[in-house]
Amino acid sequence: MITGLFLAAGIAMLFSGGDLLVRGASGIARALRVSPLIIGLTIVAFGTSAPELVVNLVAVLQGSHGVAFGNVVGSNLANIGLILGLAAVFRPIQVGGTVIVREIPMMILVSAVAVLLGLDGLLQGMPDVFSRSDCLVLLLLFGVFLYYNIFDAVRARRSDRYLDEVEGGIAASAGGSLLSDVVRTMAGLALLVAGGKLTVMGAVGAARGLGVSEGLIGLTVVAVGTSLPELAASCIAAWRNEPELAVGNVVGSNIFNLCLVLGLAGAIAPVAVPAGGRLDLAAMLAISLILLPMAMTSLRRITRAEGAALLAVYFGYIAFRAVMFR
Repeated sequence: MITGLFLAAGIAMLFSGGDLLVRGASGIARALRVSPLIIGLTIVAFGTSAPELVVNLVAVLQGSHGVAFGNVVGSNLANIGLILGLAAVFRPIQVGGTVIVREIPMMILVSAVAVLLGLDGLLQGMPDVFSRSDCLVLLLLFGVFLYYNIFDAVRARRSDRYLDEVEGGIAASAGGSLLSDVVRTMAGLALLVAGGKLTVMGAVGAARGLGVSEGLIGLTVVAVGTSLPELAASCIAAWRNEPELAVGNVVGSNIFNLCLVLGLAGAIAPVAVPAGGRLDLAAMLAISLILLPMAMTSLRRITRAEGAALLAVYFGYIAFRAVMFR
């Protein structure tokens, strides 16, 4: 009971902290006359992945590798199977050409690289672990992805619904003083750190109380909890008929999770792949591959039936994983 309260309180603090951090940092950037475009592509994007990032940093510092690994891979599974599946069932999602040509292939590439880096046992006869050198490769990929997106957006500056939405939100929140923005930023960071600690403490306690592995708790409860902002954003985007936001939010989050969240965590301390982790990595890559033909068929729409199929794949895998690797 207490561990469950810790977990719930930690996730709530992560959400609040991430929101305050984005608002405060965006305000400071505005005061320094940074372009709203750059704010949207950096600060806001980083802020949406802040819960996963903080949880993983705390987890690796405390030696809870199962939570760190499960949080990243589970979030990526939930983003496509659960979040995009629910959004498509809610309303069929039209997928833009840029997402099909650039974003989804980049997500598949990053997922494939992560699988290769994490399967040391199969490829080299060593324990499966994301070493510091592996995670530096992921961080390098993240740098390439971030540079390419910023360079492309600044050069072309063509109309983009995601950027228009972000810039509109930044403009709407304008008006605060620099001091208030600094206070928001510091408060957001404090809440993120405290929330990360409570979330990891609650996850470890729940795993021990239920007699299951930390990896399974990270893959399910923690991963879904830290992915709730993406769930809300994608469902709202689907309801408002803004498919670029619904799909782009999920694909971008998956790239951030693997390259930045896992990359930074593993650069601090190597992240061991827990029991069942090989299967988790394979499932993550498989569901990423499934998304591409779904996006390319049915007049470039993810239909309600395909959304239901994604949900069935996600829940079916989680049930199988819980039975096979507790």
